[in-house]
Amino acid sequence: MPKQGDIVLVPIPFTDLSSTKRRPVIVISNDHYQATTADMLVVAMTSNLAATPYSFLVEQADLVSGTLKHPSRVRVDKIYSLAQSVALKKFGSVNEPTLDQIRQLLSDLCTR
Repeated sequence: MPKQGDIVLVPIPFTDLSSTKRRPVIVISNDHYQATTADMLVVAMTSNLAATPYSFLVEQADLVSGTLKHPSRVRVDKIYSLAQSVALKKFGSVNEPTLDQIRQLLSDLCTR
């Protein structure tokens, strides 16, 4: 079962639903939610480092476990609800300051 802060590989559908591509995501739903439902909430990660609103860079130093091959951009504006069973592989886990940054950007995104 993935835990909050885990970086996992999942199949993400294209917006036209024609296919899927395996992409890394960060689990943002809390562990209680994970334990009581079959789903998880995640935010996207990308190797495209171009700055976009509601995104920030994450590097190896931001992980408490695992390895990032390259710096990545966390896209808080790309939120998915997925079945926990679609998590194909765990790459690592981000640290608490990174989760706090995700929470802050989610709050900014959802307020006026």
